[in-house]
Amino acid sequence: MAQTWHEITQVVKENRHELVLSGADVSQKIADSGIDPALFELSGLNYLNINHTGLEIVPNGIGNLKNLTNLVLHSNAIKKLPSSIDKLSKLKVLDCSRNKLEELPTEFENLPQLMTLNLGLNLLRFLPSQVSNVKLCSLDLSNNRFEVFPDICYPELVHLAEVRVNDNLIKEIPSNICVLPLLKLLDLGNNQISVVPGELADCIKLKDLNLKGNKLADKRLSKLVDQGRMKQVLDYVHQHCTKVGNVAVSSNAKSKKGKKNRGISENESLNAAVEKAAHKLHILKVSDSIPVIKVTEDVKKVRPYILGCIVKNLTFTDEMFKKFIQLQTRLHEGICEKRNAATLATHDFDLLTAGDLTYTAKAPNEFKIKPLMRTKTITAAELFQQLQTEADNLRKEKKRNVYSGIHKYLYLLEGKPVYPCLLDSKDQVISFPPITNSDITKMSSNTKTMFVEVTSNTGQQMCKKVLDEFLKELVVQGLGCENSNSENGFNELYVEQVKIVDLEGNMKSVYPSRTDALYENEEIVVLRE
Repeated sequence: MAQTWHEITQVVKENRHELVLSGADVSQKIADSGIDPALFELSGLNYLNINHTGLEIVPNGIGNLKNLTNLVLHSNAIKKLPSSIDKLSKLKVLDCSRNKLEELPTEFENLPQLMTLNLGLNLLRFLPSQVSNVKLCSLDLSNNRFEVFPDICYPELVHLAEVRVNDNLIKEIPSNICVLPLLKLLDLGNNQISVVPGELADCIKLKDLNLKGNKLADKRLSKLVDQGRMKQVLDYVHQHCTKVGNVAVSSNAKSKKGKKNRGISENESLNAAVEKAAHKLHILKVSDSIPVIKVTEDVKKVRPYILGCIVKNLTFTDEMFKKFIQLQTRLHEGICEKRNAATLATHDFDLLTAGDLTYTAKAPNEFKIKPLMRTKTITAAELFQQLQTEADNLRKEKKRNVYSGIHKYLYLLEGKPVYPCLLDSKDQVISFPPITNSDITKMSSNTKTMFVEVTSNTGQQMCKKVLDEFLKELVVQGLGCENSNSENGFNELYVEQVKIVDLEGNMKSVYPSRTDALYENEEIVVLRE
């Protein structure tokens, strides 16, 4: 064990399930003798992150890490991935962006648990068929060398919501794109597309379409695209673009007439359901008085995704509030995958400074926070060091090899040059994900209105998934809810939308949208303004 890397011996010593290898020292060790083979004996690892090194080839031994759910290999010099990748049967998140990949092994076809695949900024021309990867939600192939649209147009991919293939050499959009039943975001910017097939309008869930930077033959369509008028672009495609194939559209993708009739049917069903006993989730449209979240370019390098919403008319008892805190802990351990996939943060909305919020990233010494349950305001660097010291002392005192509480999440930021943070309108830090919130917006049993934010480094879909689950648990458990029918125990929850925008004010997303908070198998009726 004397020759084993220090980072690996620490994982063994502390019985950790996560390992982050990053920076110049690791890069030098890899250049000298390659990755330490002892790494591939850590069979208990569920999260492995190797970034910003000179790593060129991932050894076959990676297949031994059969408990991996997250494999993050961005910002290296990787030219090849091993065929043993298909042995990672539990893998949910794979990030190999910012490398030098020219091809992928055919075994990429067999990753049945994979939800997020990020291969952006490589040299790829081909992606093995994803028809068997039925849990895939988000695919990023941006900034590669694809000339043909990737092989993903299958009705089996019922969860695929986000596809990014911008900045490639793609010439055609396949007519069978409409068989993807849940496609919501399609980024085709900066390709070589000249004709848009009419079938694109049959993607009825599609809300975010980017065609900018293409040489579209239809000048009117090109003008609408350049103006960024999303709805008008989709309407124009429906009305004026020719269908080029004979595609059997899925049951979820019908004509406008079908949509209208379906809408009437849904309303009738909804009204009938409202009359019956059920939990009710009221979704209120975003208003001008509600702050937006502005996202800077800086944060996109470390933790790019964020969504939020506001929960109103809360009423907590002390016991109920205790269960509310327990719920957050349970979500962090479960759906958030120990904060590897996402982090959920809640704030007392009435304690927020009026005005918009900014989600950005700064060097650890450049911003201060008053951490939750602490009395002093300190820099992020000081907090990190303080928590590290506390963790070591606690471990020695308890004579155990694992960290507890927020201490066990420190590795998620270890070695990063900048940290993500959420600022209020006075530039006060109210959230430092994935570590802690600020004490200045701390929730209590007296909170009446709650601001909720979820951040992630894996995908926007993960943020939506966590928020959907959080709202479901709130209304089903009645945590802070109005109980309008106490004799049968059904609850009501009121949620107001929050917009995500860029620094110019252009809307990027809103939550919950009409395609969010869909609870088909629950006793929940969603009522939308």
